[in-house]
This record gives sequence, C-alpha cells and structure tokens, in this order.
Amino acid sequence: MAARDQLVASGVDVSEVFHSGEPGAHFLHVGSNARLGGPAPGRTSYGSYATFSDPDGNSWLLQEVTARLAGRIAVDTTYVSVGDLSQALQRAAAAHGEHEKRTGQMDEKWPDWYAGYMVAEQAGEKLPQ
Repeated sequence: MAARDQLVASGVDVSEVFHSGEPGAHFLHVGSNARLGGPAPGRTSYGSYATFSDPDGNSWLLQEVTARLAGRIAVDTTYVSVGDLSQALQRAAAAHGEHEKRTGQMDEKWPDWYAGYMVAEQAGEKLPQ
C-alpha cells in the first residue's frame, strides 16, 4: 500500500497490512481472529487495510483500491502525480503483456490499448483483455 508507506516514511505509526477473514472484520480491533495478516489474496480491490491514529486520537482505516468500482470516480481520467501515472502505465504494461501472450502476436497499436485500459481502470469499468 503506497499510502501506508508514505505515512510510515513520515513517522506515523501504522499497522501492518491486513485483510478480512469475514465480512466487516476490518472494523474489529487489532488482535481479532477475523483480521488476517498481509494483503487480500490476489490483491483484490477494496480488500486490504491498515490502520493508524492521528495526534487527536482519531482512528483511521486505509483501504487499498487497485481498481475502482463503476461510478466511484469522476468521468475524467486524471493522475495526481508522476508516481500515480507511472503505476498506471506499469499496470497497463503488465496487462498488455498478458494480452499479447493470449493473442500470440505483437500489438502494434499498443498505445491505443494502454489508453483504453487506463481510462477503463479509472472509470471502474471492465478492463480490456
């Protein structure tokens, strides 16, 4: 989780990444048997968590989003940083590599494929195969 890493680098005491062993387990306290160590299997979107408290004593729950669900973001495709864009390109590259393996041929129109993948990912739509 990139956000967790940034908080830790800033000196914030953040829990280890965990996933839920049952629905709603991410809201249970540390030590609950329903909280399982490590990220969600397959790094499923909305499935991995970490927690921390701010100086005022408020508790916060981080949730990893690897692919947004439809309707969860604005229709414009934007990236807030070079790092976010780079990560999106890396995910598109990995998916495109699998696409080329499936088709058995090099895709000369890969920029169009990448663009479609990245827009669909941000919009929470079905990703191209």
